[in-house]
Amino acid sequence: MKMGLENQRVIVFGAARGIGQAIASQFAIEKCRVVGVDRNPPTDLQGQVFDEFVVADVTSFEKMQTLATSYSDVDHVIFSVGIGSGKSGFPFWNLHPSDWSHVLDVNLLGAVNVAHAFAPSMANRQSGSFLFLVSVAGQIGSQTDPPYSASKAALINFVQCAAKDLAPYAVRVNALSPGMVRTELNESVWQAWRQSEPESKRLSYDEWADEKIRRIAPLGRWQTRPEFASMAVYLASEHGSSITGQTINIDGGQVMHA
Repeated sequence: MKMGLENQRVIVFGAARGIGQAIASQFAIEKCRVVGVDRNPPTDLQGQVFDEFVVADVTSFEKMQTLATSYSDVDHVIFSVGIGSGKSGFPFWNLHPSDWSHVLDVNLLGAVNVAHAFAPSMANRQSGSFLFLVSVAGQIGSQTDPPYSASKAALINFVQCAAKDLAPYAVRVNALSPGMVRTELNESVWQAWRQSEPESKRLSYDEWADEKIRRIAPLGRWQTRPEFASMAVYLASEHGSSITGQTINIDGGQVMHA
């Protein structure tokens, strides 16, 4: 299937590692001009994937505005940013209210900053797309890390609002929702769980993940980074031209809506 994305400008936030890096790599394969953005520089792939790489923090609206001015010709904006509280949130009062603010600042307000910065020029040109990485945790009230779950739930709602606002300008907005993926964030969830358990009940990362996958994912397997990269490219292409306001789950069947 030809995607027809050659020479289009794509900016990927959270591009230095994980799913964001995989998405950036796939757009590079499609011969796009890829700009990577992350709060840390990538440890590898920079010369192979990115036309340019910018170190920046999505919590700074001023920096996002500067980027939007520098890349006013951007065709597709990908937000693949997410942090957890780093603590076990079950029950929620294991956390302190102060544990919430930074998670919300990055996962929700960071996305809002990016959208506010880039939407006006895209609306003016009447073309382009946004894609925000969310989580199944934002759809099922996951107790693992309530600040993370709530931030992703709010982002799903914001995606719907933004999709409605931008539809008259032919700009599409969607969300991509991972299930169980081997990433630093996923491993940090295990680490927080492990610290909360008695030593006799602590499992290795693989043991913990395998047990969780068997329990919550009907397909019984990990999801992989290339699966998200392929869907991101599809949604940016003309093949996804009628898809907006959607949360697409790549989750092995964890979230099913009747």
